[in-house]
Amino acid sequence: MHHLYKQSCRLFEILRFLCPGIATVTFLTFENRARLFGEYLCLNGRSLLLSPCLSETPEARVLERAVLESRVREMEEENRQIRLQLNQLQGTAGQPADGANHTECPRSPTILKCELIHVACVCAGHNASRDVVTLVKSILFHRRNPLHFHFITDAVANQILSSLFQSWMVPSVQVSFYDADELKSEVSWIPNKHYSGIYGLMKLTLTKALPSDLTKVIVLDTDITFATDIAELWAIFRKFTDKQVIGLVENQSDWYLGNLWKNHKPWPALGRGFNTGVILLYLERLRRIGWEQMWRLTAERELMSMLSTSLADQDIFNAFIKQNPVLVHQLPCFWNVQLSDHTRSEQCYTEVSDLKVIHWNSPKKLRVKNKHVEFFRNLYLTFLEYDGNLLRRELFGCPSQATSESLQGALEELDEDDQCYDFRRERITVHRVHLYFLQYEYTPAGDDTDVTLVAQLSMDRLQMLEAICKHWEGPISLALYMSDAEAQQFLRYAQASEVLKNRKNVGYHIVYKEGQFYPVNLVRNVALRNANTPYVFLADVDFLPMYGLYDYLRKSVVQLDMAHTKKALVVPAFETLRYRLSFPKSKAELLSMLDMGTLYTFRYHVWTKGHAPTNYAKWRTATTPYKVEWEADFEPYVVVKRDCPEYDQRFVGFGWNKVSHIMELDAQEYDLMVLPNAFMIHMPHAPSFDISKFRSSPGYRYCLQTLKEEFHQDLSRKYGAAALKYLTAQRNI
Repeated sequence: MHHLYKQSCRLFEILRFLCPGIATVTFLTFENRARLFGEYLCLNGRSLLLSPCLSETPEARVLERAVLESRVREMEEENRQIRLQLNQLQGTAGQPADGANHTECPRSPTILKCELIHVACVCAGHNASRDVVTLVKSILFHRRNPLHFHFITDAVANQILSSLFQSWMVPSVQVSFYDADELKSEVSWIPNKHYSGIYGLMKLTLTKALPSDLTKVIVLDTDITFATDIAELWAIFRKFTDKQVIGLVENQSDWYLGNLWKNHKPWPALGRGFNTGVILLYLERLRRIGWEQMWRLTAERELMSMLSTSLADQDIFNAFIKQNPVLVHQLPCFWNVQLSDHTRSEQCYTEVSDLKVIHWNSPKKLRVKNKHVEFFRNLYLTFLEYDGNLLRRELFGCPSQATSESLQGALEELDEDDQCYDFRRERITVHRVHLYFLQYEYTPAGDDTDVTLVAQLSMDRLQMLEAICKHWEGPISLALYMSDAEAQQFLRYAQASEVLKNRKNVGYHIVYKEGQFYPVNLVRNVALRNANTPYVFLADVDFLPMYGLYDYLRKSVVQLDMAHTKKALVVPAFETLRYRLSFPKSKAELLSMLDMGTLYTFRYHVWTKGHAPTNYAKWRTATTPYKVEWEADFEPYVVVKRDCPEYDQRFVGFGWNKVSHIMELDAQEYDLMVLPNAFMIHMPHAPSFDISKFRSSPGYRYCLQTLKEEFHQDLSRKYGAAALKYLTAQRNI
């Protein structure tokens, strides 16, 4: 009964947030709140998090309110009786083991409506950057206040998270970054055995790292999941005495008791010690008492006998508190339910609905043992796969500048009555981007001839990755268009693949799904911008390069003097209709298969114009590169300098996305040079959803034609009279 009551509290808190007009209701059972919540959603017919309590007309809003209030009144009498029974049950059952940790239905936190909450995290590397995203999602889901995140990062995490937050555009969220390299000297002298390395000591430096006018901050590990509004935690600062400077939860393992194994000697601690996964730091007071000198003296003194830290900053914090217990404010343990080995966390709560913060502080992470671990794991996975676009909700009554003025202006210029409005809207849609989703390592070649294969894909082309990695040993930049849930499926796939695990020079960049079209050129541009070599091979993921193409292209870059000329090297494209193909190991073998009908020139049956200018007849006997002229609808796969023009993002889905790019290369006077000993082969697959829309929708084809004409006009304005040939060629088709 208590479990249902707790869930009903949570559910109704969300409902009260969405519709403040029914906030006078004080008690509903879980079942009735769920029914009421469901009726609200059905009436509203909109996204829970994006459009709360907004209907098309004032009359509709009044009707919704009336229906909801009517349903509330019908339920209240029944609920009074159940509440009486619940109180009787609680009275006979007694209080929980840890009364201080038992929570009633959460009340609104006692902080100002738009008070800014500051949160700090230390984050380094690719894996920690992924963990931070899940933490942030759990905070954003519950929050009602503006937030300011302070990230102490290495260069990798800075690049990933700055790009992510810039593209996420969450209202009422500020983000600041601080260079961990500048802080390393503060803690590098401390020997540390913890797996987090030097970054596990960085929290000791926050009074110096964070702005001097920042008075207080919540400090979190990256392996934290919130199950409540972080404002409740922020409000605890007001419970500090005048002398207290730090808030912590007691350690829930026996580590600091020193009885885990024979000769186990932990750092000194007050009782069971404290866990530093969740910290309330009163920075203003810490600076006043000389925190930087105090923790250093503590560390120096203890290291004389302890020689190194085992739990990084946590050991030093505990040794400091042992000497200065009056400075600590002990938080109820549900603010940091620790799922480490040998934990007492189960004594923290009577029901899992009591939880506020879950801390996956075991090295085993989700594989830790706990009788409620399935519940914890499901809560974590919910936020892991949660659609981050839904967290772009505005905070009512709090000023926000999430949408830039230029973007807002572009949106206002669009005509919603335009038949092609959806296409134009897609062009200015800002997609969330998570760069380097997996570990990435690249050592630049010393001769400045290196080439990155650049491609994009969605979930239905995932099976091509292993084959491409076997055919291309050089660096690869891949942009993957996926939902949050699909990105996690990809992660599991990549981590289980021996081929992909062994390739560290592949950059995987997630572009999160939004809107009804596949923004193919935007996704391509993400992959192109994040190539780290002087040259790029602009390919598609459903093509397999010939064996040895990487080395051949690097030699061609030198032979054709691409460093000092504007050239686009064309790699001739072929295709097979067979799902099983004995891949040709040479040009001679490919020509033999071409003659036998095992292979075809690409799109020979359906779209010959796309690659006809390659001049396959000449290629058969060519031994040196040869120049070809641009023709209408030419869309070859090329090698160019990395600073080439980007793809035009107005083209989405199927049609003209590569054609427009080649036109701009030609307009910039790139010479199109066909390589005589290079080839790539398209592998068969089911047709994409976008090509089906193109074939079945006259409106789609009409808008594509409109976009083509507008692209021609823009090209003429940009490149002058020389670009008129593209318009003439188009009219002659």
